[in-house]
Amino acid sequence: QVQLVESGGGLVQAGGSLRLSCAASGRSFIRYTVGWFRQAPGKEREFVGRITWIGNTYYADSVKGRFTISRDNPKNTVYLQMNSLKPEDTAVYYCAAGTPLNRNYPVDYDYWGQGTQVTVSS
Repeated sequence: QVQLVESGGGLVQAGGSLRLSCAASGRSFIRYTVGWFRQAPGKEREFVGRITWIGNTYYADSVKGRFTISRDNPKNTVYLQMNSLKPEDTAVYYCAAGTPLNRNYPVDYDYWGQGTQVTVSS
């Protein structure tokens, strides 16, 4: 079992930055790929990016070049650094752990955090 807790969300002006954290418990966490997703009101949950257990990353086109995912395995923590934020980035952000291979769908992840709200004002 893996438990995930996100933190770091908040209100930021357009062009600003935030760093989200995803803290995990569970001794097998290191072997999982961790994905970040987001969900805006009235929209489906959207893939943001993922990082494998060895640190390979992949990003959605909408955030590529602005967002960076990293992980600190000894600390059981994954980070989402978000720069040049836009109002359309406003959503609840979730981290998830699983073994999705090269897929980017929520169904491919087994464990989810509760989410953290990010609001970007124009």
